[in-house]
Amino acid sequence: MSEPLWTLNAFAEAAAGSTRGDVGADITGISIDSRSLEPGDAFIAIKGDRLDGHDYVAAALDAGAAVALVSEDRLSELPEDGRYVIVSDTLEAMRKLGIVARARSNARIVAVTGSVGKTGTKEALRMTLEQSGKVHASAASFNNHWGVPLTLARMPADADFGVFEIGMNHAGEITPLVKMVRPHVAIITTVQPVHLEYFDSVEKIAQAKAEIFSGLEPGGIAILNRDNQQYDLLKFLAVNAGVSVVQTFGETASADSCIENHASYPGGSSVDANILGQEITYKIGAPGKHFVKNSLAVLTAVVDLGADLAKAGLALDAMRAPKGRGEVTRLPMPDGELNLIDESYNANPASMRAALAVLGEAPVTRPGRRVAVLGDMLELGADADRLHGELQVPIFEAGIDAVYCVGPHMHVLWQNLPREIRAHYSESAKDLEDLLLGDVRSGDVVMIKGSLGTRMGPLVEALKKEYPPADDIAAA
Repeated sequence: MSEPLWTLNAFAEAAAGSTRGDVGADITGISIDSRSLEPGDAFIAIKGDRLDGHDYVAAALDAGAAVALVSEDRLSELPEDGRYVIVSDTLEAMRKLGIVARARSNARIVAVTGSVGKTGTKEALRMTLEQSGKVHASAASFNNHWGVPLTLARMPADADFGVFEIGMNHAGEITPLVKMVRPHVAIITTVQPVHLEYFDSVEKIAQAKAEIFSGLEPGGIAILNRDNQQYDLLKFLAVNAGVSVVQTFGETASADSCIENHASYPGGSSVDANILGQEITYKIGAPGKHFVKNSLAVLTAVVDLGADLAKAGLALDAMRAPKGRGEVTRLPMPDGELNLIDESYNANPASMRAALAVLGEAPVTRPGRRVAVLGDMLELGADADRLHGELQVPIFEAGIDAVYCVGPHMHVLWQNLPREIRAHYSESAKDLEDLLLGDVRSGDVVMIKGSLGTRMGPLVEALKKEYPPADDIAAA
């Protein structure tokens, strides 16, 4: 029988709380959502921007929660016969749990940040390290002030490796998170003009990302993108933070881990690379040059963490782009099929260029077309219109045949495009739905991308509903 995640006593002590009620059971997991809670989980009642977990304590207890971690000032509103660990502040208690979980662990830890590619890199690290031991990694994009401590608190004491994603919108947000995680290896995928609404320059973004160095364990390693324009600044900041080992990845031979040759094919790439002096050939089961580049950082970290490089390379063939982040779906049509690239989760100038490059690499059977459906990129501040307008360059380079634009900022791009590739402009994604469904045809490769607030996801779902994916048909 496996060890519990936490004993009740260790959990209460780590959270600096007192117990009340029949709280004898060990804790097998941690949840902040009563809907997905499993029997034996501890339920932590977090107060968020919209919802307060204390309103769902009764449901969590009914669902079999071993205990509920609650704030003392809400106790009088909760079921009297409940099982509780009582603290003054539940979010602060979760942070304390995370710190204790990290302190008790002998796992080798890697943390990832960057303007784009964090989640894909985190998932690739999970897959590759699983070939060499027990891996604990953050779920979804749990990379903020509650996601990171929650992920830490969920880390089993016997994990061999820990993989953490650390995000930020403002300066100063990474420092407290990375000081909890205390990684042995830190990866910065790239620094790009993202969140410019909150930063004066890309250099300021680089400085904020470089906060990840402040939490590195003594003797820790920083892995940086040698091709990124902010590399020199990041290296300076790493050395200034006392990082003794800085390694690089990139396309040129001057990088410590570099691409020697690569070929794209539908759904992925084949790569010959040199990883810290070791030659390796491997396949990646997700399309796009950005996945190839970030795989270099992944395999470099694998070596640094003492895991098996050859097994890690083999594991990358099973990698798939996540839903909303490059997932490719075949949609059968009456006279053939179209390929749908779902990039609807979010967008910024760097990820938009990467997605357009993937579309450009996609094989097309004529009269099929490469179709880009692009929604506004948000949080770009005063430079928003210029950054949208400049997308005409990667659109031309990728050989896109038809462009649909959604949102007021994308109207700038729309005006910059030649008439022959303008498909349609709409103020909102919803207004585009019927037109897009009627326009697509067999042989098309359709890529849909925009910031979450632009609501491009429903366009993806509308296409899947109109033309159910091949896998769905097989399962019906």
